[in-house]
Parts: sequence; structure tokens; C-alpha cells
Amino acid sequence: MKIAIILFNLGGPDSPDAVKPFLRNLFSDPAIITLPAWLRLPLASFIASRRAPKAREIYAKIGGGSPIVGQTEAQARALEAALGPEHEWRGYVCMRYWHPMTEAVVSAVQRFAPDRIVLLPLYPQFSTTTTASSFKAWKKASSLKAPTVEIESYPTEPGFVRASVELITQGLAAAGDGPKRVLFSAHGLPEKIIKAGDPYQAQVEQTAGAIGQHLGGVDWSVCYQSRVGPLKWIGPSTEAEIRRAADDGRGVVLYPLSFVSEHSETLVELDIEYRHLAEQAGVPTYVRVPAVGTHPLFIHGLANLVRAALWSTRS
Repeated sequence: MKIAIILFNLGGPDSPDAVKPFLRNLFSDPAIITLPAWLRLPLASFIASRRAPKAREIYAKIGGGSPIVGQTEAQARALEAALGPEHEWRGYVCMRYWHPMTEAVVSAVQRFAPDRIVLLPLYPQFSTTTTASSFKAWKKASSLKAPTVEIESYPTEPGFVRASVELITQGLAAAGDGPKRVLFSAHGLPEKIIKAGDPYQAQVEQTAGAIGQHLGGVDWSVCYQSRVGPLKWIGPSTEAEIRRAADDGRGVVLYPLSFVSEHSETLVELDIEYRHLAEQAGVPTYVRVPAVGTHPLFIHGLANLVRAALWSTRS
């Protein structure tokens, strides 16, 4: 049996010239800006033009573009290997706002002619702004007839949790002696999105709780990063929690809870900007734990999710 697995992520610009169109695609999404198209599209172009110079500076710090496509390709190949020879597995990287984008991926899957399709978001926690948007784009672009199943979320999937625990434990060891606090940093959202019923914040807290119970009583807290714009966002902010750790005399071991690969929010925001903030605030130690990436436990967990999803499509 031929199985296509579609690995969804937001994507990122692959060059300085791609920054502005990437941002325009992002802010054109009605899941991000909930305005009628006649207002949203010109506003998206305006925001992209204003933010592009600053965004180019950010990406210049990591080589001029996002590494997310290459990292997602590595996850796709690792997942194929983990699933074994039972079926002909083919993992496809599908990015929401930059290449490879949905329409091109649908065409590639059509040429493969799969018997089953599994939609696998690389967002462990569900949000209307990420998973739902990717699913909607897929359904709009695809006319494929193969039975298709969606994996909506997996905030407490055992392999994801165990991989996270292992990486955080290594981070705690690297932080040395002295009091420490694990900060589970997740991408933030405007508060109004959560109040409208989005389950993202609750699922982030589920993930943190599932990991935290395996850390042997280590002090931890949940916080949110990457705030932009004038709206009120969910909190506490990662910046505020870093300052609170400094006030409490605790070192920081920071884990990117909602990211499964490295990109600007981890490589620049966490590794450079928040590290600098921690040093200024007087945090005794600052250790940033890597995202799960191709950690074998995480990939094994994804393989289990795919197998369970396939089982649900069998008649």
C-alpha cells in the first residue's frame, strides 16, 4: 500500500528576497487577520512592507533565511525509516506561507497516487491559526480521492513527552548546581483568539504538565513568546518570566515547548535576544534546550500517530 504523509509547518523565507512575500502570505491568511479580503489583503501588503526590513535583519543572523524546510525534510525521512517496510511510505513537506506550498505538494502527491493520505501537522498543540489553517488550505487545493485522515493534535503524545524530558534533563545537567527553573516557552497568541474557543493555550499547559511530572519536582512555569502588534496576548511573557527568575535567583533552562524544529523564534529570539535579556537581568545561568527535531523518541511517537491514523481509515 502507498501511503502519503503530509507534514505541515508554517515555513519561512529561504532568502532575503523571500522575506516580504513570506510576510505578505502570512498576514493574508484569514486565520491570522480576521477581516474581509478587501481589507485584509491590502493590509497584509502594508504590514509586510513595514516589517520586512526588521525581519531581514533577524534572518541575517541565521544566514539570511530559515532552516525550517531542511529540518522538516530530515523529519520526513526519519519518519519514513521509523515506519519500516510494511508499506510504501512517502513523507511530503508542506509549508503554509512559503515553498513548498500546498498547491505544489498536492501535485506531487497526485503523481505518487497514494492509497491513503495522512495529514500530520508539526504543531503538537492545535490552533485555528496553525493546524486548522493548514488543513483548510489542503482541502481547498486537493481533489485527491484517496481516503484522508487528519491528526489534529498530540500535546501529550508519549514519544514527544519522553523526548522532551530527555532533552530538558540534559539541559538541567548543563546548567550545573544551584537553583533552576525550567521555562516552557510557547509561541503566543492574541487573547481574543483563545477567548473565541481556540484550545491552544489549554493544550500547551497539558504538554507542560505531562513533561513536568517527569522532572522530579523541578520548578517550572509556562510562558509565551513572539508577541507582535497592539492586541493583548496571552501570558505571562517569556521576557517577564526570565526577569522573575532573575529576581528569584534562579537559573533558567528554557525549552521551546510548541516548536519541534529550529527557526528564527528559537535561533534568534531564544538564543540571542532572550539570552542577552537573561544576562542583563542577572540570571545566574541560561541554557536553551533544543527542539525535538529528529530525536528518535519523537519520531517514534509520530510513527505511532501515523499508524493509529491509518488504522482508523480501514474499513
